[in-house]
Amino acid sequence: MTRMSRVPVPGGELAVATWGVAAAGPPVLAIHGITASHLAWGPVAALHPGPLVAPDLRGRGGSGDLPGPYGMAAHAADCVAVLDALGIERATVVGHSMGGFVAAVLAHRHPSRVGRLVLVDGGAPLAAPADADLETLLGPAVRRLDMRFASRAEYRDFWRQHPAFADWSPAVESYVDYDLTGTEPELRSRVSRDAVRADFVDLHTGAAPRAAHAALPPGTPFLRAERGMFDEPGGLYPDPAAVGLTVTTVPGTNHYSILFGDDGAKAVAAALS
Repeated sequence: MTRMSRVPVPGGELAVATWGVAAAGPPVLAIHGITASHLAWGPVAALHPGPLVAPDLRGRGGSGDLPGPYGMAAHAADCVAVLDALGIERATVVGHSMGGFVAAVLAHRHPSRVGRLVLVDGGAPLAAPADADLETLLGPAVRRLDMRFASRAEYRDFWRQHPAFADWSPAVESYVDYDLTGTEPELRSRVSRDAVRADFVDLHTGAAPRAAHAALPPGTPFLRAERGMFDEPGGLYPDPAAVGLTVTTVPGTNHYSILFGDDGAKAVAAALS
């Protein structure tokens, strides 16, 4: 069962999901990717025996109307506000994709709040191709931000065409449905393009994520997807040695199925336990 709450942060309130409210064990703070929401963590939360807390970062999901500033340091500060509001002194922190960069900055700037850190296909420096725009690099995930959809079924069909979502599931469908706002036939994504653009620049060139990665202990666990954002061979991190951490490649996963697929979710849940 998922409990939703609202946490005050500068500019408004952050939407926060908690699974396993009454469960025993160390709490986990789970941080999603650049155009995602807390529901990216649904399959992992179903396998994790303890409590798992996942905010919708500002500019996404139920926090979609929150204004900037954006960037990894701002999101890390929001995550501290979530821990404070829920009375969590210290948590295991896991981040996927851009969430990995936020998690690393959180550990660097607020080390007393992070018991363990787990990075999932994100958090290590990435080289952005020169002169490439957001749509080229992120594909349908960012293209949808300027689109309107006549129905939920049409939006699901849009995502079904994404090569990384070939294995459709109820968890993926819930994730996709949650992203919509508005009324038919003018449905749209809740994700703010301004937030995505600002965060994209910061995770590639910002000083905070670079400093955070440099400070990570070499033994920090890094779960790497075998395939990339479009299910292409090689993955987001084609050279595991260049990551500089303790890298485990999860076979058969892409950048999304490392959370949504059975094998990926099991691997992430095991790393948290």
